[in-house]
Amino acid sequence: MVQESLEKKEVVVPSYAWVILAVAFIASVAAPLTQFKVAPIMPILMEVYKLSPMQAGLLMSMFAITGFILALPAGMILQKLGLKVTGMIAMGFLVVGSLLGVFSATSGLMFTSRVIEGAGMALIGVVAPASIGMWFPREKQGTPMGLWATWVPVGSVLMYLIAPPLAMSFGWKSVWWFSLIFSLVAFVLVWLFMKMPPHMAAAPQEAGGPPPEEAPDMKKAMSIRDIWLLGALFGLFNMALIAVSTFYPTFLSAVRGHSMTSASWTSSIVMIVVIFSAPLAGILSDRLGSRKVFLTWPFIVAAIMFIFPFTATDTVIVLWLILMGVIAGAIPTATFAATPEIMKKPALVGMGMAVVALGQNLGMFIGPTMFGALLESSGWAVAGYAMIPVLLLGFVLGWLIKVR
Repeated sequence: MVQESLEKKEVVVPSYAWVILAVAFIASVAAPLTQFKVAPIMPILMEVYKLSPMQAGLLMSMFAITGFILALPAGMILQKLGLKVTGMIAMGFLVVGSLLGVFSATSGLMFTSRVIEGAGMALIGVVAPASIGMWFPREKQGTPMGLWATWVPVGSVLMYLIAPPLAMSFGWKSVWWFSLIFSLVAFVLVWLFMKMPPHMAAAPQEAGGPPPEEAPDMKKAMSIRDIWLLGALFGLFNMALIAVSTFYPTFLSAVRGHSMTSASWTSSIVMIVVIFSAPLAGILSDRLGSRKVFLTWPFIVAAIMFIFPFTATDTVIVLWLILMGVIAGAIPTATFAATPEIMKKPALVGMGMAVVALGQNLGMFIGPTMFGALLESSGWAVAGYAMIPVLLLGFVLGWLIKVR
């Protein structure tokens, strides 16, 4: 009995799993870095392409259209092609989309480039967490998922801090060149280091797909109720957060009189805090042995907080952004850590992540578009209040999910 107990406690993490985590993280960061290059310099793009607030919101939302369409197929693509090839395709879409954006003379071409870039985020949003789920033992996934969950804040913060000075010094196209180069570097890293784990790959040194006996059962994966609830929950979270993140620099600049650089830096506080709160949430989730706590109560706190973002004083806004960063670190971490547990089998993790990505991209599409429309018709405060029922519904879904 003592020996069995020791064996249960002894969970070994393969050393190469940390290499996979590093590569997956860098490749993942390329996606939000590409996505959020619009928000910090939105006033410039609105002037260049003569866009209304709703159209400017679409410039962010269009990024998620392909992500929504490709989310479920991405799981099947991963199963067929393996981690390396799928990851390289993802980075390829980011490179091509950024290149088209550089040469977009019309808003139509710019919108098209955003759709292409969205395909890259859709694929890497499945590949990266699936690689962690495949390489790390289930009992040890909270910490690496927490570290990886900082991919969106790290990418967005980088762009919030870099985009305004780049645009003012070298023109807005320099921002697109920066995202292109970053994505190209990530492409090379994926090509050199990403691979399937030995127990799932036909040849350990190659990025082939899992052998037939490990192939995911599509019907079984799609019939798991809780993964759909989790995907919907994550969609609601992204709907609210991305909507506000998209327009907050513009609000601070147009309404509160901040410079473009100051507005961008201030708005990035949320994501800066997430860089620390997400790994902490992962560690706490592992130690408490609970994912559910982090999938429920943060929604309630966020719902209350959304009374204030467009009515508070500048001092209170900073405090609001800090607290929102704490909350925004908990929900994604718990979502990605809960997915392998809900899917149970490593071979089904990719499909589970695909469902989560489906919800994520749907939320990212609806959020900025809806917020832009409400902003035009009802103003900043009402647009912010509209996110409160969205967050409350997220709490309800989190409560319904059966997870430890």
